[in-house]
Amino acid sequence: MLAAAEGGVVVDFGADGEDLFAYLHRTAGGFDLAAYRRLLGAGNEFKEGDQSEGVAAADDASRAAARELLANTRIGDLERQPVFTDAQSDYIAQAVDPEAARKLAGWTVGRLKAFLLESSEEQIKQIMPGLSSDAIACVVKLCTNDQLIAIGGKVFNPLPGSKVGARGYMGARIQPNSPTDHPEDIRWQVFDGFAYAVGDVVLGTNPVSSEVESVARVEQVLADILETFGIEDVLPHCVLAHIDVQAEVEQQHPGTTGEWFQSLAGVEDAARTFDISVDKMVRHAQSRDGRFALYFETGQGADATNGHGKGFDMVLHESRKYGLARALRQEAGRAQQRAGRAAAPWVHVNDVAGFIGPEVFRNREQLVRCCLEDIVMGKLHGLTIGLDVCSTLHMEVDLDDLDWCVDQIMPACPAYLMALPTKNDPMLSYLTTAFQDHVRVREKFGYKVDDQMWRFFQSLGVIDNQGQPTKHFGDPAWVYLQYRRKQGDSRAEAEILAEAREQMANVRGRGVLLAEGYGGHPWELAPELDRRVRTLYEDSKQCIWAELSAPFAAAVPHAVPIRSQTEDRADYILHPPAGEVLDDASLQTVRRLRDRRSGDGRSESGRPAEYDVQLVISDGLNALSLMDKDHLAPYLTEVRQQLSEAGYRPAPENLLLTGGRVRAGYRIGEELFGSLPASKDARAVLHVIGERPGSGHHAFSVYITGQPAGAWAKPGVTDHNVTRVVSGIADTALPPATAAADTVRILKQLAPLG
Repeated sequence: MLAAAEGGVVVDFGADGEDLFAYLHRTAGGFDLAAYRRLLGAGNEFKEGDQSEGVAAADDASRAAARELLANTRIGDLERQPVFTDAQSDYIAQAVDPEAARKLAGWTVGRLKAFLLESSEEQIKQIMPGLSSDAIACVVKLCTNDQLIAIGGKVFNPLPGSKVGARGYMGARIQPNSPTDHPEDIRWQVFDGFAYAVGDVVLGTNPVSSEVESVARVEQVLADILETFGIEDVLPHCVLAHIDVQAEVEQQHPGTTGEWFQSLAGVEDAARTFDISVDKMVRHAQSRDGRFALYFETGQGADATNGHGKGFDMVLHESRKYGLARALRQEAGRAQQRAGRAAAPWVHVNDVAGFIGPEVFRNREQLVRCCLEDIVMGKLHGLTIGLDVCSTLHMEVDLDDLDWCVDQIMPACPAYLMALPTKNDPMLSYLTTAFQDHVRVREKFGYKVDDQMWRFFQSLGVIDNQGQPTKHFGDPAWVYLQYRRKQGDSRAEAEILAEAREQMANVRGRGVLLAEGYGGHPWELAPELDRRVRTLYEDSKQCIWAELSAPFAAAVPHAVPIRSQTEDRADYILHPPAGEVLDDASLQTVRRLRDRRSGDGRSESGRPAEYDVQLVISDGLNALSLMDKDHLAPYLTEVRQQLSEAGYRPAPENLLLTGGRVRAGYRIGEELFGSLPASKDARAVLHVIGERPGSGHHAFSVYITGQPAGAWAKPGVTDHNVTRVVSGIADTALPPATAAADTVRILKQLAPLG
């Protein structure tokens, strides 16, 4: 029988040849959707995310039994009984070739697996248009790691007109992030990548600010580099703001945007968390009629962590994201045809495999498994798929583990990896692949860089005609010299190089590391920089496990201490949902606070209730960021003053939340404002939270959620899609006073006063 035990899903071995549906009828007396989802999930390799969703196998025997049943199941039967349906799944399904699908309907999933292992790339590509996202997910469940590598190693979907994603090639997305969106930080990280002959997929910056003008400035910095070097038709750029913001930038500054980015979800409700829908994404895709079209990011576990796991497993969710990308690529191709061009858009996917944290998976073996699954699922959808082989700093994957993971994954041939000056991202504060990791992988596995960009790197003089490092290899100042010469700068070489050194010092002074030179081999970091990176990693562990001290709590003015439902620090790290809601005593504290305030939402004069802004302060993943001198106190002083000057009425109490996650702020807002009469009067929560350990800045963020009073009255509805964030706040990054001004400016946009 099939049972959901406390330790996981228990599956008994069925009769010979029995499939999923016969098993359910025999053991449950008929089809049961919840049991069906558990049975499909039990076929996965173990990951914490599936366990949290209640669909992970209890043991290896149950996993083997579930896989045997799945292998015996016909693809057509799977299609007739979808695990979940919504508007997004319907849209994904219409991108599958119906004639090709009919030919596969009688195949079992086991036969499909054998075909993928035994057939040539040409034969596999003949059936790929008929494979649904769910069928692809199911066949992946049956494969060992070695089998996934075998399939990934023979299916290639290069980007049109390039070698990105082709056999024998492995590309790089340079990720030039800055804690303050500073143009020099961004520009110099690109020069740094070019110095190591890295960067041939996209220059993609994650912006701190999603303001249209701020995003436009970053777009222009990236575009300027490409245009100066004359490679704007070879290498695109992208600012990873919300796709609506990118569209607005393009409307206001035509021709400045490159590829358009968006994170994707596996189900429609999770997509709403990103403030997207199928209709919206189709409209955007239909507007992309140039060569560089769309860049997507995905990752196992994102749907469940946003509260939309829907009772089915992460592999199925992830595959559906690739199905959505496939369908949107078709839209972009049709847009090109309407514009009189061939249907050959650059559309690619980056699987950000380890970005969420240990609640999805905890160790390096699970990270490798996830990456291999996703490579194969992406390739079988016909996509060019790259990887962010990464780890948040509270996972059990360290700097050296990442090298091991990359070595295990590379034989499966992802199209590209991330590329930063070091493994430590200076803005997002997570671990990923560095420029010199690319040098190492090229040397060890024989991978090449896209031919057009390789010729460009040779023209820069960082590699010679044989592809060997020159004396300028690893010298970003040399790349800057070439950049200035291209711009017509005729100053003496020594003067330009001195200017380069000064700018590099400024960048490093803002906490953005730059690689320069190398160690004993070209693929090794310089020893001093390697020590610096490891010091930051150790500091991140201190940040993660630190707790707010009693003296600090006592010094917070008008503090009202409250707690989430997390039991301790370990519980907070491993079980995020507990940090999203208050414990019973704290909930009562917030309700008593609400009741002491204007109960009916109006004063006798008819003005809105006395307080319209509530500040919440949470330790988050980085309590030290709040406790450092000149961090929280100046922010609180300045933001309260500016709120008052702008006409807002901030409540005097600061809710000091221990074990708080971002969503806890939304729930507090619902308690404080949800009982007010529905109106358009603004109510806001400013949630100050310690975040992103590992940058060395000990920076915190503020999540700004402002909306009409009536919008707070729907429990559980307020989420990230109505929230803006100011991040990287520290005395060494975004100054607290500046952050306070940014906070109030954004609040005026989100919740203007009537």
